[in-house]
Amino acid sequence: MDLAYLRAHPEHLPTFLTHQRIRETPVAGGDICAASRLTLDDGHSIFAKTWPERAGRPVPEHFFDTEAAGLRWLRAAGTVAVPEVVVALPELLALDWVEPGEPTPEAAERFGRELAGMHRAGAPAFGADWPGFIGALPQDNTPDEGPWSDWFARRRLLPYLRMSVDGGALGGAETALVERVVARIGEFGGDEPPARLHGDLWPGNLLWADDRVWLVDPAAHGGHRETDLAQLALFGGPPQHDRIMAAYREAWPLADGWRDRVPLHQLHLLLVHTALFGAAYRDAVTRAARDALAGAGRATVDG
Repeated sequence: MDLAYLRAHPEHLPTFLTHQRIRETPVAGGDICAASRLTLDDGHSIFAKTWPERAGRPVPEHFFDTEAAGLRWLRAAGTVAVPEVVVALPELLALDWVEPGEPTPEAAERFGRELAGMHRAGAPAFGADWPGFIGALPQDNTPDEGPWSDWFARRRLLPYLRMSVDGGALGGAETALVERVVARIGEFGGDEPPARLHGDLWPGNLLWADDRVWLVDPAAHGGHRETDLAQLALFGGPPQHDRIMAAYREAWPLADGWRDRVPLHQLHLLLVHTALFGAAYRDAVTRAARDALAGAGRATVDG
């Protein structure tokens, strides 16, 4: 099987894998899926991810279709590098292989400019035209005209707060803090039209190559560009973070008060983590909610 054959007959890939007709090398694939590098007969490599048997349940409906749709939508902006989708089937996703490289200053600055360009490409509404997932969890992508603050509270904070409470990850004190954030969501300011978001832009979803940064594993949708940027700062941030942000802000300056809103935007992904992984992220949710409330309504001019 070579790349041309695979493009013409993507439905045959699972059969070739089952019968070990393709050289397969396991690679790191994150916390959700099993991943491997597939080497085809023409020497071309692709990255494949599948739903692991250890998950104990079947792959969620539209799971890989959703990721493929998001990758194609981000790629269509023609700015940030996004791997091409080679195969998208209900049971697996295969992308063109990207050879990892070093996180250079030049690549960081290029990424900052390209990320601003991707955000500027915009979206017709908050949400998307395809079902949403973030990690293994469903995410409501029902298109919504906004305003952003109301949409963010209803679609991105409250659902994962409920999941976290139901799963025992958050107690009464943490729940009350997040509910206060939701109640004051209109005080944060900074509402903007929907940008074209990666949607799960923690540093682990940046793939550094020799000359640029590639985006992988999106939860793509129309949202607020500050959400992508706030997520990027989580868990220690990526290499060359300051250069990325400086280049971004030079290409497209941020609205006044954006620094005060960082914890608000981070709260979404942190609640996803308590919903997925439990109480280990409880303190992070608490800090973000407290910091968000401290910044609510503050007229900091720092654009």
